[in-house]
Amino acid sequence: MITSVQNQQIKWLQQLEKPKVRKTESKFLIEGGKELVYAALSGYVIESVFYCIDVVTAEQIDNLKAIVKNAEFIEISRTVFEKLAYREGSGGMIAVAQTKDFALQHLVIGTNAFVLVLESVEKPGNLGAILRTADAAGVDAVIVADPHTDIFNPNVVRSSLGTLFTCKIGIGTNDEVWAFLKKNACSIYGAALGTEQFYNQICYTGNCSLIMGTESKGLSSFWLEKSDMLVKIPMRGKIDSLNVSVSAAVICFEAMRQRGF
Repeated sequence: MITSVQNQQIKWLQQLEKPKVRKTESKFLIEGGKELVYAALSGYVIESVFYCIDVVTAEQIDNLKAIVKNAEFIEISRTVFEKLAYREGSGGMIAVAQTKDFALQHLVIGTNAFVLVLESVEKPGNLGAILRTADAAGVDAVIVADPHTDIFNPNVVRSSLGTLFTCKIGIGTNDEVWAFLKKNACSIYGAALGTEQFYNQICYTGNCSLIMGTESKGLSSFWLEKSDMLVKIPMRGKIDSLNVSVSAAVICFEAMRQRGF
């Protein structure tokens, strides 16, 4: 059992909270048993699992070992665990996993696909929340265009509740994403305020994509010009916008309704 927060392994784990270290090491942290299982079943390589026996049961560890077969399991004290834990309710487990390459050349969407594109998403919490929406709605893929945040940021992993591992994901520049959508014959619908077309008045069947911009600036001129059509959500109150994760949910579930869920 590791009992000291000064242990070199523990210090190294804390370094993985930094984007530069994650990129250099090609590793990131996963908290929680459910999230670990999702990651393992989705093909992520889990290198080691640090667990606190004061929080997790021996039976839970045995069950996890049956799924994450090649990982090293290391017991840590409650003091060490509380030092490492990024969130409450993480179930007493923290794992080190290898990152994945989300280049668009590896992404396959098939036919009759609905693709959600997030341009320059900045807040990790929003990205994680949108991944939860995408998983719940059955979105075929989520593409991050011109990313401004690391997709393996602890806040993305935490707020996605494991759906980072269940969603098909691609990352690329705006030009690369546009070329990918065109190659896959996707209609392109951009969410924007400056339009008269309501989001529920268009057809989302067939290969199509929804482009969401940032909360502060909305879509860039690139997507305003490249979109086949711009759509908006009706606003009846004093403000003129919703949180981007809420807006994505509203339109994605309309698309799924049209597709018969």
